[in-house]
Amino acid sequence: MESAAAVPCAACGDDACAACRACSYALCRACLDEDAAEGRATCARCGGEYAAAADPAHGNAGAEADEVEDHHAGGGLRERVTMGSHLNDRQDEVSHGRTMSSLSGIGSELNDESGKPIWKNRVESWKEKKNEKKASAKKAAAKAQAPPVEEQIMDEKDLTDAYEPLSRIIPISKNKLTPYRAVIIMRLIVLGLFFHYRITNPVYSAFGLWMTSVICEIWFGFSWILDQFPKWCPINRETYVDRLIARYGDGDDSGLAPVDFFVSTVDPLKEPPLITANTVLSILAVDYPVEKISCYVSDDGSAMLTFESLAETAEFARKWVPFCKKYAIEPRTPEFYFSQKIDYLKDKIHPSFVKERRAMKRDYEEYKVRINALVAKAQKTPEEGWIMQDGTPWPGNNPRDHPGMIQVFLGETGARDFDGNELPRLVYVSREKRPGYQHHKKAGAMNALVRVSAVLTNAPYILNLDCDHYVNNSKAVREAMCFMMDPTVGRDVCYVQFPQRFDGIDRSDRYANRNVVFFDVNMKGLDGIQGPVYVGTGCCFFRQALYGYGPPSLPALPKSSICSWCCCCCPKKKVERSEREINRDSRREDLESAIFNLREIDSKCTKLVGQKI
Repeated sequence: MESAAAVPCAACGDDACAACRACSYALCRACLDEDAAEGRATCARCGGEYAAAADPAHGNAGAEADEVEDHHAGGGLRERVTMGSHLNDRQDEVSHGRTMSSLSGIGSELNDESGKPIWKNRVESWKEKKNEKKASAKKAAAKAQAPPVEEQIMDEKDLTDAYEPLSRIIPISKNKLTPYRAVIIMRLIVLGLFFHYRITNPVYSAFGLWMTSVICEIWFGFSWILDQFPKWCPINRETYVDRLIARYGDGDDSGLAPVDFFVSTVDPLKEPPLITANTVLSILAVDYPVEKISCYVSDDGSAMLTFESLAETAEFARKWVPFCKKYAIEPRTPEFYFSQKIDYLKDKIHPSFVKERRAMKRDYEEYKVRINALVAKAQKTPEEGWIMQDGTPWPGNNPRDHPGMIQVFLGETGARDFDGNELPRLVYVSREKRPGYQHHKKAGAMNALVRVSAVLTNAPYILNLDCDHYVNNSKAVREAMCFMMDPTVGRDVCYVQFPQRFDGIDRSDRYANRNVVFFDVNMKGLDGIQGPVYVGTGCCFFRQALYGYGPPSLPALPKSSICSWCCCCCPKKKVERSEREINRDSRREDLESAIFNLREIDSKCTKLVGQKI
């Protein structure tokens, strides 16, 4: 049997899926859906009901089935005609029923006022709608494939920035290095000629004194050479904070790594609590996601004055932190910000800035008065010791014998700022001390903070500061992350050392208090060969580098054999070690294979060695 050809749609020309039972007016699925959406469920010509069209794949079988269906449902079809006339002859069974309307019929079609058949108008409207849909779909696809040129350039720039390195090395200009290297070479030549003269011209009358002076001169000359070699190739480094943001994002859903800040203090009478409070405030106000910043203050003197001043600082931080972030204040330490003799209105365009700055300065002066009152109160210690507000004795009355104390002031469980936003975590820590145990002073305090922070936040990076150092650049943490979180450089970085700058020094720096030679010459020279040294403060560590690690698992124990303990059937063998000895030896191997071998650390001091950054 030959298959019948597919019936085209009368509206759009696609393959039809249904046709009128009476006039065979065929429509495709899309046209039927449009009719259904417009509320038409009958034929546009005659008002008859649609039936499924014959399937070309089944040939005449479908047509025969339709004939049988029409034969059985013939009476019902005429009943379902909307406004048709019931005729008795055969011709009326296959003809359309005519609607008795006020419109005059021309021939066998229903016409509109212009004399054009109504069904043709509907067909044309269907075609127009389909053409409009196709045109709009093409426009949407073209728009999705080819965005505007400016947006496309910005997206490409963001993608490029996201995959570019986050930092780069900037070598020192040869115009500056060449004269310095020439002077070093000239000094070496002169030094070699001097030693040649001293050795070839001995003083026999005072040979011992001559020999001693030559040895000392050679030693000092060798020390000078060692001091000059690190300065041979100094370098500078430049960070790209915008690329860091493009790669990891910014805000609440940022992919930036959390950072734990460590601040250590001992005696609040020698280290004023107001200076420590300014350091803490500069940390809480850094330009970094608040949920990724935690500040731990170590009170190694277990002083109640430090605890109460930190409580006052936490209350003032609820005003200071939103003020700094709203107006981009620099530096974010109130003591030094309000004491600056510069135009504080420069680059400020918000009309309410002057009013809020005045109010903030007044609040800070009141805060200073409260801190100074606490300091004046702490000048004389009561005989029975300090008493807390709830009437209980202060646990740290004996600074050499007291339990550990931890208090969370701000953060997820603490108070929010006055704008209702979350604040960084602020934690007070005073480690346990007992007589007869070595506490290793600041190194021991840092180790205690490492353990406490591992339990509370466990941030992958640690930045430690002295109590009299503050963050003078709010984006300093982001710059450190440009080294730490760089996929190519970050794997070889142990720590990032920040330089130190000092306030209150005369412009000429006659006493060299700024350490310009050390930070701007020696440290950059060391960075060019291996890496800078750790100076004790202002350093961002990779936590895993401090921990060290050994093999992933202990070696497997040998399986015991039945014959190993049976002396009757086996000859006497060498006595095997017990499981306890094997485990002990394996643990000893784990300790020896750690990255930072604890046996190499001196018992009196802790020394950290950094890799290249």
